[in-house]
Amino acid sequence: MLRGEDTPLVRPYVLTPAERRERRLRRERRRVLWLAVHGIDVGPRWIHGMKVAA
Repeated sequence: MLRGEDTPLVRPYVLTPAERRERRLRRERRRVLWLAVHGIDVGPRWIHGMKVAA
């Protein structure tokens, strides 16, 4: 039988800063790909450490 005192509290919506950053970057990549499919070029702002025009 499981008791509340024996199991750690799990909150999947609580993310570490690294997890939040990874999710934000993933969301940005998906957005860029979706826009590219529809013919809108928003490309990366930085390529190999140098700022480029979009």
